[in-house]
Amino acid sequence: MNYKIVGRIISKILALEALFMIPSVIICAVDGTRKTCLSFALSIAVILAVSGLMYLICKNAKRAFYAKEGFVCVGLSWIFLSLAGCLPLVISGEIPSFIDAFFEIVSGFTTTGASVVPDVEALSRGVLYWRSFSHWLGGMGVLVFLLAIDPMGSSSLHLLRAESPGPSVGKIVPKMKQTAKILYLLYIVLTLLNIIFLLFGKMPVFDAVCTSFGTAGTGGFGTRADSIASFSPYIQNVCTVFMILFGVNFSCFYLVLIRNFKELFKNGEIKFYIGVIVASTALITLNVYRIYGNVGEALRHSAFQVASIITTTGFATADFNLWPSFSKAVLLCLMVIGACAGSTGGGIKCSRVILYIKTFVRSIRQTLHPQKIQLIRLNGEPTDEKIIKSTLGYLCAYVILIILSFFLVSIDGFSVETNISAVAACFNNIGPGFDAVGPMSNYGGFSAFSKLVLIWDMLAGRLEIFPILVLFSPSTWRRS
Repeated sequence: MNYKIVGRIISKILALEALFMIPSVIICAVDGTRKTCLSFALSIAVILAVSGLMYLICKNAKRAFYAKEGFVCVGLSWIFLSLAGCLPLVISGEIPSFIDAFFEIVSGFTTTGASVVPDVEALSRGVLYWRSFSHWLGGMGVLVFLLAIDPMGSSSLHLLRAESPGPSVGKIVPKMKQTAKILYLLYIVLTLLNIIFLLFGKMPVFDAVCTSFGTAGTGGFGTRADSIASFSPYIQNVCTVFMILFGVNFSCFYLVLIRNFKELFKNGEIKFYIGVIVASTALITLNVYRIYGNVGEALRHSAFQVASIITTTGFATADFNLWPSFSKAVLLCLMVIGACAGSTGGGIKCSRVILYIKTFVRSIRQTLHPQKIQLIRLNGEPTDEKIIKSTLGYLCAYVILIILSFFLVSIDGFSVETNISAVAACFNNIGPGFDAVGPMSNYGGFSAFSKLVLIWDMLAGRLEIFPILVLFSPSTWRRS
């Protein structure tokens, strides 16, 4: 293990985080919330001091950087990022409990959107901005941002593979720095377009910016206690469209940009993603029609919640906790499926679900024809058996960890529906679940122990398990 190279990268991540806190200082200064302003300023000073010390200790690091360092770097970076990010929340007293503040900011960076705050509107605008911006930064990945501004040679691909969601990660263009730049440029453009469309609907500027950060990162933190419910149907429809867009693999936007429509139309994951959205919206609309009385309103709420859950954003326009069991069952399935690989969404990812289905079908065929070679194709191309094995390995780890987490949080005595949906919502980075953690409730009732379990789930889910698991392996920390 090359400890110094890991330390140097983490020091750069912390310095970037301190820089990103400056807008919150300005907002607090303008609003006159002096205590919160000072808490952000003090946090910046502490973070920069720690970052500077780490950089001085690790500046002479050897350049040896392999997959192991990549996983460790990503796992530790997100932990350090969250520990530092919760400082202003604790120091200001707006979320005085360290566990609660840590839960809130981990939920932000992992784009989960699960909150422990009973009255969101009581928070200062500086804190509201920081919560929402943590979604935006965590959505595409803080290490991807670092790669976009700081070329790191051969280590870049190891970092991108460890942080980016999906069964396989590749480069859009030959140079990794250019790939990271293209990804973030597309991300910024889509975010700005989202803000503009929300402003057309007469949404206040601050709300439009925070909502766009939550939509872009598919996070779900809002500026109001009722999420998006009190905004106009136009604004809700804009959020629906952009949630779906941010759930698409960003390489598809690049294909549109270079007008490679032939390659785009071959993408089976996009077809599956859109198909699931359309089918789920239709089914839920039919199921909730009697609640709303007309097709238009039923369709609007159904489409919004389907987009919100499958992209793992977590915004809400209605309390779907009160919907019929069939609709809640559809939403629970969407929690697991998630968005496309290479998007800002969470969940298992559509590409993995496709591989699981095709692997299942192949197993049946191999039972009938054991001597016949059965290839699994994705987007018309044969899928490497290594990818299939790693995808199945991911599913095993996913199921085991969710079951274990479910047992651990059940100690608190909440209902089975509450516990399983809370774990599923946190592990898949969605936010709201059912029953006591529904869209109009929060996670404040859980014990400190359960919150730590759910924090683990959020980090493991966002980083796709292995960058967090490797931190607990003794072999990871050997120097050889």
